[in-house]
Amino acid sequence: MISALSIIQRPLVTERATNLKALANQYVFRVASSASKRDIKLAIEHLFKVQVLAVNTMRVHGKFRRLGAAKGAYRADWKKAIVSLKAGQEIRAGEEAK
Repeated sequence: MISALSIIQRPLVTERATNLKALANQYVFRVASSASKRDIKLAIEHLFKVQVLAVNTMRVHGKFRRLGAAKGAYRADWKKAIVSLKAGQEIRAGEEAK
């Protein structure tokens, strides 16, 4: 397994992610494109000391961005993971990895 900090790049803080956290005890992270569900599960458990029940992943296609009058370019594709935790457990915002 590669380093847990290189697998979990950052949490995604959006309105949908906040609703998932409040209603279903699920957290959303941007992860390395090469990471498997098993790698993501082990990294979350190692970094935050919680039990992961399920990991759902999806690839997000980069958007087309114009640069002024030029034709523009595409942003890079990336991967998102939605992590379900055991009831009663949580990941606190701003919690440092130890």
